Amino acid sequence: MTTYPMKQITRRRTYSKEYKLDVIQQSYIRDNINELAAELGLRTELIYRWRREYHTNKDTSFPGRGIEGRSVEQEEFDRIKKENEDLRMERDILKKAIGIFSRKNG
Repeated sequence: MTTYPMKQITRRRTYSKEYKLDVIQQSYIRDNINELAAELGLRTELIYRWRREYHTNKDTSFPGRGIEGRSVEQEEFDRIKKENEDLRMERDILKKAIGIFSRKNG
């Protein structure tokens, strides 16, 4: 019977927006991105991806916690949608309450 070593579970590393912007800036100053990646303990592809994401859309890049960058309009839409759901729920509760109280008094 062959036994295989258990794979060690590694946690996903997270980086702040400031750190990513600093790495991007350093990547343009330095001649060799491979050396920079090795010094910082990052993969070279990750630095290139951060650069591409930042230059694609500077305003919404690196929003944090894996949440895609959303425009102000999208955030307002989501807020109004949530408020609408809450109001519908309150309305339904009040409808049921009216039905209950009208039976008791009627």
